[in-house]
Amino acid sequence: MKHIIILGDGMADHPVGRLGGKTLLEYSRPRYMNMLARQGRTGRLQTIPEGYHPGSEVANTSILGYDLDEVYEGRGPLEAASIGYDMQPGDLALRCNIITLEDGRIKNHHGGHLTTEQGDILIKYLDKHLGNDRVKFVTGIQYRHLLIIRGGNKHLVCAPPHDHPNEEWRKLMIKGEEKIKNPLHTNEKDAGQNIMNTTGLSAEETAGLLNSLILKSQELLAAHPFNKDRKVKANSIWPWGGGYRPQMKTISETYPQVKSGSVISAVDLIRGIGRYAGLRRIDVEGITGLHTTNYEGKAAAAINALKSGDDFVFLHIEASDEAGHDGDIDLKLKTIDYLDSRIIKPIYDEVSTWTDTPVCIAVLPDHPTPVEIRTHVSEPVPFIIWHPGIVPDNVQLYDERSCVNGSYGLLHPTEFMKALMDIS
Repeated sequence: MKHIIILGDGMADHPVGRLGGKTLLEYSRPRYMNMLARQGRTGRLQTIPEGYHPGSEVANTSILGYDLDEVYEGRGPLEAASIGYDMQPGDLALRCNIITLEDGRIKNHHGGHLTTEQGDILIKYLDKHLGNDRVKFVTGIQYRHLLIIRGGNKHLVCAPPHDHPNEEWRKLMIKGEEKIKNPLHTNEKDAGQNIMNTTGLSAEETAGLLNSLILKSQELLAAHPFNKDRKVKANSIWPWGGGYRPQMKTISETYPQVKSGSVISAVDLIRGIGRYAGLRRIDVEGITGLHTTNYEGKAAAAINALKSGDDFVFLHIEASDEAGHDGDIDLKLKTIDYLDSRIIKPIYDEVSTWTDTPVCIAVLPDHPTPVEIRTHVSEPVPFIIWHPGIVPDNVQLYDERSCVNGSYGLLHPTEFMKALMDIS
């Protein structure tokens, strides 16, 4: 049995008054997701372990079966892996958004949905003026970039900008962590990272340096010609999600039935997780991480990967999460329809005809991104598992409420991948 996970980032939601008290999945009635729910088995998955922030880096890593207490190092190192930046001992890697500030508040987390080419211009400009032996800016994708602090200390309190729309940005500036709450921080993993030596910074010193870079970036970006006639200014950096290089086993080491696997995503974070998990990265032309992404190209790439010998494909679609962060109900409904009709339909229509090489399909979000609060929450997400010959449960629809009655019940973070891999 081959396996494919089709992940709609942030697809789950809360009941919305404008939609008659229905969630977006309930309101949209996605044809193929509902068909898979009727023909397969369903349940809910708690993707965010207790004590962790509900970020995509946490959720997607746990979906793939990793124990976060053993491997979690934040978002930055995962994106560094995707970009191809070779982290050295002592490197603190942080995700570095280019964002929009307006009237003293965070207007958006994406600088007006920058293209990668636009982001590259601004990041290189910042690196030229702010980079030095300790500080380096590295281009990523669109508004998502990388900031390296050599000798930086990861024990920081950061505010992911997508979690704080319309909030006063000065109140959210970086602080040194007073007490270490995450058990990860107290184990031997920090040994050898070269941060507590004569060249290393304390947490407070690291926070001070990062806040200084935020303020200096605002001066530089305000003066850049790119922002002169732009209605939505890309006028500040915002670092967060810092950590050191993680130590992760590959999926094949944990699940020997996966001899070869691949990851398909427009997002550096997911590509970085895939790289550490030993998954082959498949690049697809025209993928954006937005509702304009090349859905058909992603579906075709997933089918070809399964045809060409991969045992496992992790197919990630970002669009619903971005629509949720923007608070755009109509757009999020559209992204759910696109996922259903342009990803799930062609994949199901193809692999359901394979008799010699059966394929197990799993569909789920990584976390909810409710449109009315515009940020991630830690609540369980609904999932479907379907394969030829599966004995279905009694659930007829795929949505947050229906899947409460699914035969899988409520799974905890590392249990989903085990359940999926047990299907052979």
